[in-house]
Order: sequence, then structure tokens, then C-alpha cells
Amino acid sequence: MKLSTFRITTLDWYIIRKFLGTYFFAIALILSISIVFDIAEKIDDFMSKEAPLREIVFGYYLNFIPYFANLFSSLFIFITVIFFTSKMAARCEIIAILSSGISFRRLLYPYFLSAFFLFLLSIFLSNVVIPPANRTRIDFIHKYVSRPKYNDQYDMHKQVRPGFFVYMESYSPNSRIGYRLALESFEDGKLLSKLRANYVEWDTVSQKWQMGSYYIRHYTDSGERIEHGTGLDTTFYLQPSDLAHTDMDIESMNYRQLNQYIADQELQGSSYVNAAYVEKYNRVAQPFAAFILTLIGVSVSARKVRGGMGKHLGFGLGLSFSYILFMRFSTMFAIGSTLSPLLAVWLPNMIFAIVAVVLYRMAPK
Repeated sequence: MKLSTFRITTLDWYIIRKFLGTYFFAIALILSISIVFDIAEKIDDFMSKEAPLREIVFGYYLNFIPYFANLFSSLFIFITVIFFTSKMAARCEIIAILSSGISFRRLLYPYFLSAFFLFLLSIFLSNVVIPPANRTRIDFIHKYVSRPKYNDQYDMHKQVRPGFFVYMESYSPNSRIGYRLALESFEDGKLLSKLRANYVEWDTVSQKWQMGSYYIRHYTDSGERIEHGTGLDTTFYLQPSDLAHTDMDIESMNYRQLNQYIADQELQGSSYVNAAYVEKYNRVAQPFAAFILTLIGVSVSARKVRGGMGKHLGFGLGLSFSYILFMRFSTMFAIGSTLSPLLAVWLPNMIFAIVAVVLYRMAPK
């Protein structure tokens, strides 16, 4: 292609304005409806727990907006493209554009420029804006709406450092007390020491664990050495947040924190590492879907058909919901360790990319 092909023309600006204008209007509309329904659902909790108006507005709903805007983004990109392209086709604008000598391939240029802008915006929201916003939003929910539901509270066995293992029979996240603690230290497969304690409690002042009665066996070449007592302050490479997780925790981590969390979970042999991988890969795969859904939307709606926009919207909604459903199913298989998280997250994009190419070849040229 010549460089002049990529110069933005008046027609390109016309399509870009329609694309982005319709998209942001649709997102604003669905967010307004979502907020109204959310207020109706949570108003009793706000009133019973006397949530301050300032926290409701700035602590919850201001952080609610970017999360749900990004969540609905792919769906509304698709609907937006079908909506305004169908209107252009119904008014014979697409026919006029193609008849003037502009190829269908060149017609896609402003669409993909708009999709690229929304792709970058979604990447920025997913990795920079949404994680801290989610932390504030989740803290508000736990304080005024519902108590957190923790995972991993019983029979925890973790490798916190190479050769250093922690076992805890049970742990209470609210009191930060663990019961039946055992610490084992290995080197080259050989047991060096083993500590047992009836209970352990997190001290928020010293930022250390305080043990009750404890009993330590040290194993050496010359024999055993036993140590015991009634109180011991120690650290064993775990924070209270490492002992009790909620399903929302990974949503509040930025990219660096998410990578560190994955490394820690892999070392500990946690079953929750796949959910973290899904979150990590989804922060790129979901925004990338903007290109695929844009191509499908243009290819479907550029042809003028009897039934017009309604037929296009019906087909588009069916296709977009099947994409979302497929994405949910594949991520469930990944979290259940049946499917690789990377494959699970990108599989819907790969399949619908094939659908997009087929529809593109069938589109009016």
C-alpha cells in the first residue's frame, strides 16, 4: 500500500466520529442503567450500615464506572459497529463509498483506527486504572455490603521458600489466629528442623507472628536437639493476606503485583494460580477482541438487506453473546486445571478470528 493510503481523510474522520461517538454514548447509557439497578439492589445495605454519601459516590460508584465500562467494552464495540454501519448501509452510504473507487479493505481503515484507540484505552484501564479502583471498591463492599468470603482457611500446606514448608490446620482471617502450626526446613532433601505450635497470632505492631507454646526439633549429624517454650516471635515468610484469599483479590493487583502473586502461588503449589493466570492473560486478550469484533461487525452490517438494522443487530447480538459464553466456559476449564490458561483465554479470539475472516470474504466488495 502507498503511504497516502494511510492518510486520514474526511471520510475517515466521519466514520471515526460515528464509531467513537456511538460507542461512548452506548457505554454511558448502560452504565447509567447499571448504576440505577445497583443502587436499588444495595440501598438497604447502605442505609442499615450508615454508609456516608461521600464514600458511596467517591469510594464506590466512581470506581464502579471504569470496572464495568471495561467489562462491557467488547460487547458494545460490536453493537456500536453494527448499529451505525447498518444505518450507513440503509442510507446507501456504503454503496456510494465503494462505487467511488474506495475498496472495502480501505473502508476498514478508520474502523481499525478506532478499534486501536479503544484497545489502548482498555489496556490502560485494565492495568493502571482499574486495579487500585477495584481495591477501593472491594473494600467498600466488604465494609458496607457483605463480609468477604475467604478461601484456603483449612489444612493449608505451602512451600513459602525453597525447602521451607508451612502447615496450618486452620486459620481465622478476622482474628488473624492460626491453629496447629508446623514449620519444616529441608536442605538437599534432608530435614533440618521441625517446629510445632498450638497456635500463632499476627501482631500488627511488630508485624510478626507470636506463637503460644512451641516445640522445635533440630536434626544434625550428631543427633537431635530439642527446644521448647511458651512464647516466640517469628516470621515465616507469610503475611495474613497470604493465608486467606478472596476471589476478588487478583482484580485489585497491577501487572507487577499479579506476576509476583503468580510466582508465590506456584512456589506454594496453590490451586488458585490458574485463576491468576487467567486474569493476567485476559487483560490483553479481552481488549484485543476489539479488532476481531470490529471486523465481524463491519462484514455483517455493510450489506444492505431486507429487515435492515434489526436483522443485523439480532445476528450481532447472538454472535457477541456466544463469544462471551464461549469465553466463560473456556476460562472455567482453565481455572479447573483442565485447559491451559493461555489457550483458554485466547481460544475464543482464535475461533472468532476465523469467523471474522470468513465473513470478511463474504462481505460486499
